[in-house]
Amino acid sequence: MKRILSAPDIDFAGIRTELGVDEEYGEDALAEARATAELVESDAPSADRYAEVREDHTGVPFVTIDPPTSRDLDQAVHITADGDGFVVDYAIADVAALIAPEGALDQESRRRGTTVYFPDGSVPLHPRELSEAAGSLLPEQVRLCVLWSIRVAGDGSVTDVRVRRSRIRSVARLDYAGVSADAAAGRLHPSIAALPAFGELRHEVALGRGAVELDLPDQTVVRTDGGWRLDLEAHTPADMWNSQVSLLAGMCAGTLMADAGVGLLRTLPPAEQDAVEDLRAAARALGAHWPDGVSVGRFLAGLPGDEPSTLALQSAAGGLMRGANYLALTGSDEAETPDEPLMRHSAIGGLYAHVTAPLRRLGDRFATEVCLAITAGTPVPDWVQRALPTLPKILRSADTLGATADRASIDLAEAVILRERVGERFDAVVMSAATERRPAQIFLSDPPVVARSAGDLRPGDRAVVELTKADEMSRTVEFRAV
Repeated sequence: MKRILSAPDIDFAGIRTELGVDEEYGEDALAEARATAELVESDAPSADRYAEVREDHTGVPFVTIDPPTSRDLDQAVHITADGDGFVVDYAIADVAALIAPEGALDQESRRRGTTVYFPDGSVPLHPRELSEAAGSLLPEQVRLCVLWSIRVAGDGSVTDVRVRRSRIRSVARLDYAGVSADAAAGRLHPSIAALPAFGELRHEVALGRGAVELDLPDQTVVRTDGGWRLDLEAHTPADMWNSQVSLLAGMCAGTLMADAGVGLLRTLPPAEQDAVEDLRAAARALGAHWPDGVSVGRFLAGLPGDEPSTLALQSAAGGLMRGANYLALTGSDEAETPDEPLMRHSAIGGLYAHVTAPLRRLGDRFATEVCLAITAGTPVPDWVQRALPTLPKILRSADTLGATADRASIDLAEAVILRERVGERFDAVVMSAATERRPAQIFLSDPPVVARSAGDLRPGDRAVVELTKADEMSRTVEFRAV
């Protein structure tokens, strides 16, 4: 029998205070945002500092695909079959057109680095007047964007890339579950009728180049009529298809910037051989056959989704992805461009850059400006050049902040929701064994909890565990094997 565990109220404000996250942007930055938003909403010519080069694609029926509650819509897509290949038009919110370079709002966004998400709402990188209104690609609104047009051949390779400023009008706001259901029923929106075939092709290409894609479900805290509930959200097919569009643009951006020797790359070093051998040992211990010559990515992609051992192996594979970083290429004659392997993202299997979420991530705005300059054959703007060397440190700190907020929120929810259940027993799957530094880690599917557990536990095993601690103040939950 499924036990629905929930709590009537959870206060996440303490985590925001602890992390120093708030919506105090400062009077000057907020005044800039409001003034720009008013100009955009009134369709004033002065709202667009790039009006002389902006193209009009409002006749193309773009759609957005996002979680149902999102309002900061960075991307809109239109994809068509082209012979045995595809033409992908990918519109990204043009945040640089809305923010004066090196002004008060620009400086405030550099201080923040990212939008930070909590179960009871987000703290945006930019004031909501921009991030959820004037800059967001909301349906039936004319919006400024940077348009990537990418031609993909039948073998999945890229044959042409164009990047330019445009304006579009999204015609529909879709979500992942709805797109997946529509695909299964054969009723996809015409603008993305080719998305499944494109996504599957690029996914196969990714595995062929050695990409590693983890498919762990997302642990979330969801507001309900009765309070808060822990949920587990498995990725839908549409998640994967849509991620391949974003990856395509990011890889094209990474290649453009690496070739030009200027820009901002997202990097990940190759997995250490010891980590790969540890994963192979875990596979053997769990009885998962890993044929010789099969890459990590193909092995993980072929695991059965309903086996406890798959969760353990996918979790263990996270150890292959250590050392993610950002690399600024300044384009200066004095700065030597790193060798290509040092610029790559090993889990993606190629050069890569963040350019598709400028409303939510600081670096995307600057990387996009570099790509626009490269493809137009013009110099990279001075304000971008000055910022590039400073961005990796800002973005590393922002990533840490976002991950900390997410984990702290889930830890708090687990402790509050389970605090009256100490002494109860639950069915669990062991994700990792104990080490000298930490106890074993387990996963409960009902309710969806990831926690520490004492006892002699082996990865992939099913176990019965008893809840021994659920402390709201320390945000800790602990179990022991029965």
